[in-house]
Amino acid sequence: MPASYHESHASHARASLYLLVTMAQFPSVDEQLEYIQKGAAEIIPLPALRERIEKSLASGKPMRIKAGFDPTAPDLHLGHTVLIRKLKHFQELGHTVVFLIGDSTALIGDPTGRSQTRKPLTREEIVSNSETYKEQVFKILDPKKTEVRFNSEWLDKLSYYDLVKLLAQFTVSQMLEREDFHKRFNEEHPIALHELIYPIAQGYDSVALEADVELGGTDQKFNLMRGRDLQKHFGQPQQIILMTPILEGLDGVQKMSKSLGNAIGIKESPGEMYGKLMSISDELMWRYWTLLTDLRQSEIDALRAGVAAGSVHPMDTKKRLARTIVADFHSAEEAQRADENWAKQFQQGSVADDLEEVAVAHSDVLWSIAKLVRAVGLASGTEAVKLLKAGAVSINNVKQAGTSFAPEADTPEPSVANPLRVTVRVGKRAKIAVIS
Repeated sequence: MPASYHESHASHARASLYLLVTMAQFPSVDEQLEYIQKGAAEIIPLPALRERIEKSLASGKPMRIKAGFDPTAPDLHLGHTVLIRKLKHFQELGHTVVFLIGDSTALIGDPTGRSQTRKPLTREEIVSNSETYKEQVFKILDPKKTEVRFNSEWLDKLSYYDLVKLLAQFTVSQMLEREDFHKRFNEEHPIALHELIYPIAQGYDSVALEADVELGGTDQKFNLMRGRDLQKHFGQPQQIILMTPILEGLDGVQKMSKSLGNAIGIKESPGEMYGKLMSISDELMWRYWTLLTDLRQSEIDALRAGVAAGSVHPMDTKKRLARTIVADFHSAEEAQRADENWAKQFQQGSVADDLEEVAVAHSDVLWSIAKLVRAVGLASGTEAVKLLKAGAVSINNVKQAGTSFAPEADTPEPSVANPLRVTVRVGKRAKIAVIS
């Protein structure tokens, strides 16, 4: 059992006390619905959400809002924060937010979107990742108002009899209706039996927490619905499901993913985060405004109308977006400094004061521009080759047309004692490679 288990009960008590005190300040039903629906892909069923809010207002009891996260990786990117930000919106409305860490379900691994069985995590990896998750999500959520729970609290206590009774509520054919399983079954790819338990375990989490609303991505619909099934079986009011869209990465096409090289990590430096945000398209900017900020949708619509009418410049709007997001994960001062450095670098022709430095071994790049771009983390290897061919890569502010570069003739061979510093720029982003 994680040490944080005991902490979760203390945070539970603090969150409950705070919310009871602030219930009188609840916004109206319509105001809550407007904020909750911002950026939501689907709410099932929407009329029930209105009824649940009305009941909450009448009783003075906040709704319980649940979102589960399996600690499968130590670092989060902005795509992960879409769901966390929606939790924040419920929190701002005075409801009880339950940040559920799936330390037990992580032993199975969510099969969503997988073409093969996940490699199981060790208990040590789960505990370590859980602590990292908490540190990162509290950049958005208020730790004093957040109930942190671990599903090992109830899943690890189920007896064999309890588990059999749970499994008996579902059929194999129901499980194979899930798109991931159906595809793997038809393609004769193996489906391990423990994977079939995952949606049921997630559904039981909703029973244990008596959730009023569960949040998840659109790819989680099958799992989310199992919570409604099991709550009905146990005689609880069925939770409302709110699904958030999958956020596109910097390319505006594929979902944000570190493996695809189109992600913005929430632990990245202010300058790096700001630069990446400034590289997105004007069209994608509006999606980021909706899914990655707390600005009301009516305000975003007014801003977009201003850009369309020509009264607001899209560049100014994108810079404001970048400052807003950077300030969320760092500070307003660091966001402003990133803004000024970006302007120096790309609007005033100067060199930014805070370009990230990356140590690069000469033996790893051997003067290859594509390898250098990949080594400093500005693009994947394949993408770097494409960018180079498109003329989007500069070395020391000189656009590169070839595939390799070399220092000045009188420059000594780089070494640990005498490294070579090279500014690598891809589009609107740049880093300093310290080659040794």
